[in-house]
Amino acid sequence: MAAIQERVEAALARSLPAADHEPRRLHAAMRYAVLGAGKRVRPLLAFAAGAATGAAPERLDAVACAVELVHAYSLVHDDLPCMDDDVLRRGRPTVHVEFDEATALLVGDALHSAAFEALAAQPLAHDPQRQVEMVRALAAAAGSRGMAGGQAIDLAAVGRAMTLPELELMHIMKTGALIRASVLLGAQCGAPGEGELERLDRYAQCIGLAFQVVDDVLDAEGSTATLGKTAGKDAARSKPTYVSLLGVARARELAQTLRGDARAALADLGPRAGRLAALADFIVTRQF
Repeated sequence: MAAIQERVEAALARSLPAADHEPRRLHAAMRYAVLGAGKRVRPLLAFAAGAATGAAPERLDAVACAVELVHAYSLVHDDLPCMDDDVLRRGRPTVHVEFDEATALLVGDALHSAAFEALAAQPLAHDPQRQVEMVRALAAAAGSRGMAGGQAIDLAAVGRAMTLPELELMHIMKTGALIRASVLLGAQCGAPGEGELERLDRYAQCIGLAFQVVDDVLDAEGSTATLGKTAGKDAARSKPTYVSLLGVARARELAQTLRGDARAALADLGPRAGRLAALADFIVTRQF
């Protein structure tokens, strides 16, 4: 993990405009939003899926940058006063606090564009048509049927009750869609065998939900210092979560069930999927 995280950090630093290039304030804020923090779970998943299909690391660099830039843009926008109005992210002031609200809005816009530039800048798949499909898949994961749509449902749900299926749909879109894209884009940089994309997709769906379940548990039980973001904010804002619906114990059980389902989806891939299995363990047992 450490080696991949270091590699991705270097790739992200290369992909972003230098802070001394005009407009300097915007470029400095973009680098502030992306570099030097974060678990890089989505890039790790992309590299792990690519390892399962024999993908070249240079291709995975581009996919890792693309999914992490989309993720970073979403965090910048989620933290804005018009959204979640948060002041702390990854252990430091959020972008709109460190810079200003207008700059934060432009940072998100620019990072979103940079993600697609990274995905289209070089050949990433054996078949050009597959690369076109990869671009389409990332767009769908970030759009109204994916991450943005999930955020819209989340904002509308504040202060009202949700059923478990409604909550699951929200997080399939808000969190799961980009995690799923990370796995499938990484895998398509290599040569997936017959049926392997379907198995990897099943893995990604399970681990995407597990990630959110654990996030909800950590928000309820973790500390601000450990998490690097404001703890307890979901309950304070009356947001529906897996903890509010199930309680902590049952939420933890659900995460473990999803972990088992994710690992079972990898069974036919054998040792090639070892990194993906390890990441399933990490996502469910993490404390931050």
